[in-house]
Amino acid sequence: MRLVDYGKAPVSSLLTAVKYERTAATLRGRRIRKVVYYPLTGGEDGCDVVEWDFGTWHQPTMGVELFTDDGACFSAVWGSSFDHYGLEVFPEPMTAHLRMIGEPGGPAAVDVTDHPRWSSLVGRKLTCVDIAWSQDPVRTPYAIRLCSREKSVWIAAGEPAEWPPTDVYYLGTDDVMVIFTAEFAAKVGIPSVG
Repeated sequence: MRLVDYGKAPVSSLLTAVKYERTAATLRGRRIRKVVYYPLTGGEDGCDVVEWDFGTWHQPTMGVELFTDDGACFSAVWGSSFDHYGLEVFPEPMTAHLRMIGEPGGPAAVDVTDHPRWSSLVGRKLTCVDIAWSQDPVRTPYAIRLCSREKSVWIAAGEPAEWPPTDVYYLGTDDVMVIFTAEFAAKVGIPSVG
């Protein structure tokens, strides 16, 4: 059993490429009904949600939870199952991966279902779900792309190189980003998929 920091719960087994690809395949054809972010909190009382909306991208640092119209729940979190930080996706709720949700200093649950950036994907059938793998130095999933006929959204393990964010980003970090345009995904360095 391994324990990772930042309020993450113990994970009993490592994710494999086969399990990851199977989870991505089970997302195809479903409709996202609800989206919840898990950004960090801070402030004097540890309850202030840190800034996460940067326009063409969001930073829900700890992860993203997706609920589908058939009652399924998927969690996208950063992790190191592949020996380097990457984006890990599981067919289970976020409570299986994070602890201290809603507690001072823990991640906050922020429902973003109605956010304008998600509006053209929520409620639409996922026609394509692709994994963007890094090949160097170890094959690691850096991002997953969720596509409907109208929209693509990338969920990635990444962060800005500086704070406040400028024009340089790193992939393969212990942070989760959500990206809403192909241009910004390319700028961040997400490998092409599909």
